[in-house]
Amino acid sequence: MTPRNLARLPRIVASWVKPNLHAFLETRQPLAWLLALVLGVAVAAAAILFRELIGIFQLPWLGTRSERVYSTAATLPWYWVMAGPVVGGLLVGLLLTRLKARRTGAVADVIEARALAGRSLPLRDGLLSAFTTALSLGAGGSAGREGPVVHLGAVLAAAVTRYANLPEWCNRTLLGAGVASAIAASFNAPIAGVLFAHEVILGHYAMRSFVPIVIASTAGGVASRLWFGDAAAFLVPHYAITSFWEFPAFALLGVTAAVVAILFQFALFAAEFVARGIAIPLWLQPVAGGVLVGAIALAFPQVLGVGYEVTDMALWQRLPLLTMLALLVVKTAATAITLAARFGGGIFSPALYLGALTGGSFGVIAASVFPDMASSGGLYAILGMGAVAGAVLGAPISTTVIVFELTGGYTLSIALLLTVAVAHGITQALHGRSWFHWQLEMRGLFIHEGPHRAAGHITRVRDFMEPLEDGAQPESHDPQEGPPALRPGDTLEAALRAFDKGGHTRLPVVDPQDSTRIVAWASHIGALRAFNRALVQLSEEEHR
Repeated sequence: MTPRNLARLPRIVASWVKPNLHAFLETRQPLAWLLALVLGVAVAAAAILFRELIGIFQLPWLGTRSERVYSTAATLPWYWVMAGPVVGGLLVGLLLTRLKARRTGAVADVIEARALAGRSLPLRDGLLSAFTTALSLGAGGSAGREGPVVHLGAVLAAAVTRYANLPEWCNRTLLGAGVASAIAASFNAPIAGVLFAHEVILGHYAMRSFVPIVIASTAGGVASRLWFGDAAAFLVPHYAITSFWEFPAFALLGVTAAVVAILFQFALFAAEFVARGIAIPLWLQPVAGGVLVGAIALAFPQVLGVGYEVTDMALWQRLPLLTMLALLVVKTAATAITLAARFGGGIFSPALYLGALTGGSFGVIAASVFPDMASSGGLYAILGMGAVAGAVLGAPISTTVIVFELTGGYTLSIALLLTVAVAHGITQALHGRSWFHWQLEMRGLFIHEGPHRAAGHITRVRDFMEPLEDGAQPESHDPQEGPPALRPGDTLEAALRAFDKGGHTRLPVVDPQDSTRIVAWASHIGALRAFNRALVQLSEEEHR
C-alpha cells in the first residue's frame, strides 16, 4: 500500500463506520440494550416471586411448598384432596368477579399485544392476573405456570415501553425481551428463551432485536440460577440410541405425538365451548371446575398442579403402561376443565406432561415388539415431551431447545429434531395452526396468515384520516341517507372493506360520541398508502 493510500485509510474507514453508527444511535439501540438489561432483571425477579407464590398458596392445603404435589396429595384424605381445587376455585371466582375479568392472561394475549402494538397489556390487570394464576396453581389447578410467567414478563415490558417513547420496532423487541427473560427464569433455559421470543412472539429473527433479547434472557437465566441453582429442571439418567434402525420408530412417535397434540387442543376448545354455553355466574364457574378436577384427583391425584413430578416419573420409567395410558386421558380432561372453568394457567407444562406419557407408553410398546432394538422408555419419553409440546405451541425450534435445557439431553439431538419435526408437520397438515393461533382466531386475529393481516389491525382510521380545516364549519352526517361512516378507532381492514363494498373514494369520519357529526374525511388512496406504509415498516423490522 502506498503512503498516499495509507493516509486515506482513516477516511475510508470513517465513511464505512459513520453511517452505521449514525443508524445505530438514531434507532435508539443503546437505550434498547440498557432497558433490556433492566427489564431482564425485573422480569426474573417477578418470575421467581411468582413461583414462590405458588408454593405459598399450596402450603395451607398440602403442607409443602415443593413440586411433589402428587406424592403429597396421595397421602391426604379424600375430602382434603377435594378441598384444594374447590376452595381455590371459590377464591379465584371471587377475584375474577371483583376485578371484572373473564379470564387470566396467557401467551395468546402477548402475541395479540405484539400484533396490536402493545395496547392490551395494562400493568394492573397483568399483576392481578399473575396473582390469580398463582392461586389457581397453588390450589391444584391442572395447568402450567410458564404461560402466565410469559404474560407477566410481557406486561412488565409493556409498562416500560409505555413511558420510554421508543420506536415501534423497539417496543416489540422489548416485549420479546421480557418474554425471553421470563422463559429463562422459569425454565432455567436462556437459549430457549431467546428462540421462543423470536419464534412465537415476534415471528421473525431480526438482527437488531437479537442483542436486546439475548441480554434480557441472560439476565433472567443468571438470576434464576442464583436463586434456584444451576441444575436442569428434570434430572434424567443417561440414555443412548441403541440402533440407527430405530429412526423409523422415532418418526412414528412423531406421528403419534401429533395425534395426541391435536386431540389435546380439541379437548381444550370443546371444554371452552361447553363452558360458554352453561349459564352460571362467573364466581361459580371455578368452583364447578374445582369439583370436577377434585373428583378426578380422587382416583388420579397425578393430575393436580403443574405436574413436573409425574413428568419426572415418566422420564425415569417409574409408571406402568396402563397408568400412563389412563393419565393421558384424565390429564387432558383435567387441564381442559381447569382452563375452561376460568382457573389461571398455561398449556406448556401439561403438553410436556402428555408428551412424556406418550413417549413413555410408546417406548414400552416398542420394547415389547422389538426387545433387541428398542432403546429405553425414558428416551422415548424425552422425545415425546418435545414432540407434543412443539406441536401444541407451534414452536418446534424453541421447544426442542427447551427440552435440551430441561433435561440436559443434548446427545439425543438428531432423534429429538426428527420427532419434533414430524409431529409439527403432521399437526400443521391436519390442524393447520397452533393452540395460540387458534385462540387468536377466536378473537378475529389471523396472525399466521401473514403480516398484511396484522397491518390491517394495527393501523387505525385516525392514522390516515384528514381532519377538517381549522375554522371550518362542522358538517353533519345522516346515517340513514348518507354513505357509511367510519370512526377514528376503526381498523384499516374495516375501512378498506367499507371502501371496496360501496365503491367509495372518500368516506366521512364521525365523532365516536355523535354519529351525525363529521370530524374528518378518509380517502381510499390514503387508506391504501397507510396499508403500504405499514407493510414496509413491518418488512424493515423483520430484516434489519
